[in-house]
Amino acid sequence: MDSTKLKLYVGADFVSAFAMSAFVALKEKQLSFELVKVDLKARDNYLASYRDVSLTCKIPTLVHDGFALSESSAIAEYLEEIAPGHKKLFPLDIKQRARARQLQAWLRSDLLVIRKERPADLIYFGKKETPLSDEAQAAVARLFFVADRLLEEGADHLFGDWSIADTDLAIMLNRLLANGDRVPQRLAAYVRRQWDRDSVRAWMDIERAAPAIQ
Repeated sequence: MDSTKLKLYVGADFVSAFAMSAFVALKEKQLSFELVKVDLKARDNYLASYRDVSLTCKIPTLVHDGFALSESSAIAEYLEEIAPGHKKLFPLDIKQRARARQLQAWLRSDLLVIRKERPADLIYFGKKETPLSDEAQAAVARLFFVADRLLEEGADHLFGDWSIADTDLAIMLNRLLANGDRVPQRLAAYVRRQWDRDSVRAWMDIERAAPAIQ
């Protein structure tokens, strides 16, 4: 495929977990793409010019040969379809593939309280001093239960080989690790393995400015 026509729109602060997921998917596919920054603090994503591209005013948005698509999980599935000869983003086994998609959907639809109390910018800029609320602790317990159940003892990845679901799960777990919250040792080791991937390092190596202290 001609990857020269790929553009990925992401927040200019480079802290969105969903933008990171789409970026990693493109890197794992070894597709060249243009990275376009959108200033979310200035609400540039609500400008008519961006709305006309993204449809939903959200980031990330992938543009390929005039076709625009938002939602990181949808982007990963689209990349799998248009670049089937490149590295797989999802498990080959149909049941494992369905489970990976289930996990992605759950990470995006549940656990909002974790995302609120442990925002992704902690991964880049340091700790948040406030303790987790009771509601957040209950959500963390659900997260650990699911991660522990899906990650087999001694396994490097959830479904044998790496999949984009590994990145998505590791991002959620790393919200806690980066803040110094308690994470079971084997899940912490799993996060470190995911963070060692070249695609993840490429995202982490992007220069980003720490938010101004209010």
